[in-house]
Amino acid sequence: MENSILNLKPSKVWKHFYELTQIPRPSGYMTEITAFIEAFGNQLGLETKRDAANNICIRKPATPGYENKPAIILQSHLDMVPQSNSDAPFDFTQDKIQAIIDGEWVKAQGTTLGADNGIGVAVILAILEAKDLEHGAIEGLFTTDEETGMYGAIAIRPGFINGKIMLNLDSEQDGELYIGCAGGADVSAQFQYQDEAWIPKEDVAIKISLTGLKGGHSGVDIHLGRANANKLMFRFLHEALSTYNIRLASVSGGSLRNAIPREAFATIVVDGKEPYKRILEMVAGYKEVFNREFAGIENPIEFKAEFAPITPALKLIPKDVQTRLTQAIMACPNNVINTVAGMSTVDAVETSTNMAIVHSSEGLTEVKFLVRSASESKKEAVCKSIESVFQLAKADVVETSNGYPGWNPNPQSPVLAVMERVYEAQNGEKPLVKVMHAGLECGIILASVPGLDTVSFGPTIKFPHSPDEKVKIATVQKFWEYLTVLLKSI
Repeated sequence: MENSILNLKPSKVWKHFYELTQIPRPSGYMTEITAFIEAFGNQLGLETKRDAANNICIRKPATPGYENKPAIILQSHLDMVPQSNSDAPFDFTQDKIQAIIDGEWVKAQGTTLGADNGIGVAVILAILEAKDLEHGAIEGLFTTDEETGMYGAIAIRPGFINGKIMLNLDSEQDGELYIGCAGGADVSAQFQYQDEAWIPKEDVAIKISLTGLKGGHSGVDIHLGRANANKLMFRFLHEALSTYNIRLASVSGGSLRNAIPREAFATIVVDGKEPYKRILEMVAGYKEVFNREFAGIENPIEFKAEFAPITPALKLIPKDVQTRLTQAIMACPNNVINTVAGMSTVDAVETSTNMAIVHSSEGLTEVKFLVRSASESKKEAVCKSIESVFQLAKADVVETSNGYPGWNPNPQSPVLAVMERVYEAQNGEKPLVKVMHAGLECGIILASVPGLDTVSFGPTIKFPHSPDEKVKIATVQKFWEYLTVLLKSI
């Protein structure tokens, strides 16, 4: 048990986090985790209710002498991002996360850890269970399916929560208090076509694999300059398809809208063996270029070509479609679009887009983006830009959602003033007050429950939405101590 997270402090928080690692909870698979949370509240004898979207609210009365304190909502989301590398298959709907201690950090073996937002959930459970804390009334609000579209938060209706102060526990940097965030929208385009049958001849099928990228959260990590596997793959395909008589059979890159794609795969068919040798040389050349361009940013990038089975069942994407698809992806914007006017720091990203998924199957190739911006008008402008590129390529723009709204900052927030004062008293320095480029549920909940005084904070979590996700152990203890004093002080 030397490497067990159950030995870490505060033990009550890590106990609950360990329990969460044993419950499958990827977005869309909320049945087991919501049953666990509901049973937890009922076993404590606390008022527990569930709404139509399976959000759960657990109410804990004020401790004696604190009945006149304002009720405080502690909010976290229950779902996690399911990411593992292709060479380490993992079924997030039934396998258990293997959390391990690595120096100052806790991480998982080959998968996302689920500290986003499992640490926040574990802290709320520990507070609801604790009998030695002093606080006003507490409402633990646990939302569902945040990572795939914030669907739980969108479904919250007036009356489900009663507090007027909400502390969101879904931020990921110790020493920072967040009072606003960007909004987001999804754009999805489709190329529909009739697959072409492969005609038997002296052709060779090649599987192209791009792996080893770091990926990460498409909001909080977008400014790091990491490579997008889809953009790199199509950069190679653009030259290969225009240089040789090559047919594209399939392509698959990325799996989640809010994760920077780490891997991409394509199967191509080349005419004869001589082009095959040249493709191998081209792949080797691009591997060198990619690693040179992203030196110091990425781990070593793996880019390789290998023979693929070729059978009469092999289908090909029509030539004109492969050309239009490739050109559209090459032309589309990706990564940081602009920073906040007058600022150039990495913390001031205003607008970005993530080419999250490219996938082909049986006469359909889909391309999906997540656009983020602190400006609604700029978010709409980027969405229109992507739409225009695909419309010129004769694709169908099948979905452009306005997504979720941004959270407008309130620097005059009374609860923020208390939080700054308590943090400085505990740590001898002021916290940084910031706006986050990633999406938080605060703005959505505020739209349904106007008037909430809201701040978001949390421990240090690095590289969420990727298998490199890790949480810094010391900051969990600091987070717990800070929050428990806040509950007494607000």
